[in-house]
Amino acid sequence: MNFVKPLLFAAVLLLSATAHAEKIKIAAAADLRFAMDEIVATFAKANPADQVEVSYGSSGMFLAQIQQGAPFDLFFSADIAFPRELAAKGFAGSVVKPYAMGRIVLWSVGLDATKMTLASLADPKIARIAIANPLHAPYGKRAEEALRAASLWEKLQPKLVFAENISQAAQYVQSGNAQVGIIALALAASPQLVSQGGYWLVPDKLHQPLEQGFVVTKRAEKSTLAKRFAEFVTSKEASLVMIRFGFAAPAEATAK
Repeated sequence: MNFVKPLLFAAVLLLSATAHAEKIKIAAAADLRFAMDEIVATFAKANPADQVEVSYGSSGMFLAQIQQGAPFDLFFSADIAFPRELAAKGFAGSVVKPYAMGRIVLWSVGLDATKMTLASLADPKIARIAIANPLHAPYGKRAEEALRAASLWEKLQPKLVFAENISQAAQYVQSGNAQVGIIALALAASPQLVSQGGYWLVPDKLHQPLEQGFVVTKRAEKSTLAKRFAEFVTSKEASLVMIRFGFAAPAEATAK
């Protein structure tokens, strides 16, 4: 029958596509949630047969998990020092590359954060302040640095609520468990959060730079999909997405 050949041909094409399809798992800092979702969606349009799965969380937690054998193929950290540490310990399958510079902000749903400064956090009316845990979250560490620079760290200790990552810190503010949060500009300026509350940009002179970087892990050093995605993230198209979500170009790019 004549219709058999077209069916067989279609089946062969399907099997061929399936055979060449790849899947990668990405560990990404929580501040990347909205920007990375869009980048992955754009990449998927050009690579429909491949699968890119992203887990968001604390960069420090992912650092430990990858060293313990967690099956991640790429690691996008909020602090470039973490992927550099992986590379130094032999867990990297590529060179470490910067992808953005992050900023921290004061953000609130119930208060007008646009009229606040760090000094405002000492107001007795503010009982809870959410930040990511400085022990393993780069944004939390920068929040601590800024508060110390403003001579507020010790004074605000009773008010601080520590979240596992910067995304959870934002959730604490959204839920009312904290009145103010020190979160990522990339979250506060996102379409999902910008309509819920205003923000005040913390001066970057108060903390160390938040240079963010990524690396292909050792387990994926032969993965063509991991390499293609890594190339796409450093493309102009992906960089424009990052900038639109509040990130600045990495220091390496601005220096050129």
